[in-house]
Amino acid sequence: MNFQFSNEQEALREQLQRLLKDGPARCRAVMAAGDSHDRALWKSCVELGLTAAAIPEADGGLGLGVMELCVIAEEVGRALAPVPIASSALYATEIIRRHGGEAAALWLPRLAAGEAIATVALTEGTGSWDAVPSAVVVDGKLSGSKLPVSDPHADVAIVSARSEEDGRGYGLWLAPLDHRSVVRRSVVAVDRIRRHAVVEFAATPVVRIGKQGEGANLVDGMMDSAAILTAFEQLGGAEAALLMARDYALQRKAFGKPIGANQAVKHKLADMYARIELARGHCYYGAWALDVGSAELPRAAAGARLAATDAFVFAAEEAIQLHGGIGFTWESDCSLYLRRSRLLAQMVGSRRRWTSRLVNALVAV
Repeated sequence: MNFQFSNEQEALREQLQRLLKDGPARCRAVMAAGDSHDRALWKSCVELGLTAAAIPEADGGLGLGVMELCVIAEEVGRALAPVPIASSALYATEIIRRHGGEAAALWLPRLAAGEAIATVALTEGTGSWDAVPSAVVVDGKLSGSKLPVSDPHADVAIVSARSEEDGRGYGLWLAPLDHRSVVRRSVVAVDRIRRHAVVEFAATPVVRIGKQGEGANLVDGMMDSAAILTAFEQLGGAEAALLMARDYALQRKAFGKPIGANQAVKHKLADMYARIELARGHCYYGAWALDVGSAELPRAAAGARLAATDAFVFAAEEAIQLHGGIGFTWESDCSLYLRRSRLLAQMVGSRRRWTSRLVNALVAV
């Protein structure tokens, strides 16, 4: 069993690092402009093929594997890239590809070419994708609201909703967000870079994804996949926070010597590194399980999710502590990473949800 990335995957990483450099500066520019994302960077991502990464070649994509997607997620997290790669190219595209049916033939080529952006609209205030929805579909028309929806400027969303045909379960549906019956109201999130909104549907025409009543099963599988990709995004962010803290500790002087010379500071950096490396092991295990379709996927996904969340939040908090007061300011990159760590900690389900998932997976062995 080999957990190392191939030469081709490392070459992809280097390309991404060159493309996504100066991420925090790009984030500030997007916030200052009040825009949804960095459109110039998004165009470059499309040209590099990031939007086509998870899409089969037959549908205009590149047909890359799980490991390549993990590399993309990690570098997006490292740079805080202000583009909807995670929502569209990593999360939504996967479920459309696997279960979209006729809708996949319509949307996948557009998503691959960067002509459209997709997102997921599964939560109704709980923060967990697998909560039973109150939104309903009657005669192919969706009514209800979703909150919070990440990257609400998208063209199409995967929405969970109940219908008479689903019995006691619920289904997944593709909803066009540019339809006149859809209202999007922005909400303020802890992370000002990744936009969120309340999305309200009023008899919006939708198309079913998958079979009747299997929405819960589809979401369950999608959450495992998303948890691993999010864990890699958190891993990249945690490493960036560690390097910021290390560089500042070597640069900042007190009483004539770098603060990094103090043993207490060294211990903090060592603690950050240890948690990150623990998370890395879990992330690699999760990537392997997802890649081969292992029966160990549920516990691997939960382990990666919990370890990466802990590593990113801890690293971001400690980076601010080492920077002192300046770390809390908008001018400091530390504050941007702390906000992202808090946001990702709540996406794809809370710590309690994934702890329960891990316990159940271990008990079932």
